[in-house]
Amino acid sequence: MTRIETLMPEGMTAEQLEVYEAIRSGPRRRLHGERIGLTGPFNAWIRAPGFGDLAQRLGAHLRFETSLPTRLAELAIITVGRHMRASFEFAAHAPLAIQGGLSADAVEAIRIGESPQFEAEDEAAVHAFSRELLDEHRVSDTTYDRLKACVDEQGVVEVIGLLGYYTMVSMTLNVFEVLLREGMEDPFAD
Repeated sequence: MTRIETLMPEGMTAEQLEVYEAIRSGPRRRLHGERIGLTGPFNAWIRAPGFGDLAQRLGAHLRFETSLPTRLAELAIITVGRHMRASFEFAAHAPLAIQGGLSADAVEAIRIGESPQFEAEDEAAVHAFSRELLDEHRVSDTTYDRLKACVDEQGVVEVIGLLGYYTMVSMTLNVFEVLLREGMEDPFAD
């Protein structure tokens, strides 16, 4: 059971309505169509609309305007989702990772907490960097240099941004016990 009720437009303040419309009319609408709304972290974030607007705009930038190929961005996102055991996050982004070109076997290995076998060096570099930063809170020169060789400095910054942003998303989802959307399966059901 979620800790907060879904806020409906008729119960929103003017500032909340602006954020709601920005979420619904932005790049997420191209992906989700009319069903985009206050799913994921947005139902919580809209309760602090100044923060919520900044957070949703950062997320839209990281997700839709990154220089990284979709498979690498989604790889970073599902690695965070697994690390944080954020069921909604992993369930929402695992299919996007596969659609973006990441192998289903790699996604499954991440889901169950194993080390995936990657054929592409850039995938292995993103995953190693992500795991090391999430686990150790820093990365070695070797790990940094490996990722930089694959995605350049802008890509390194964007991977860090994805990891930080989706950690915040995952924390929001976990704290508010955000329910899975209809049709989603809990990837971490014990």
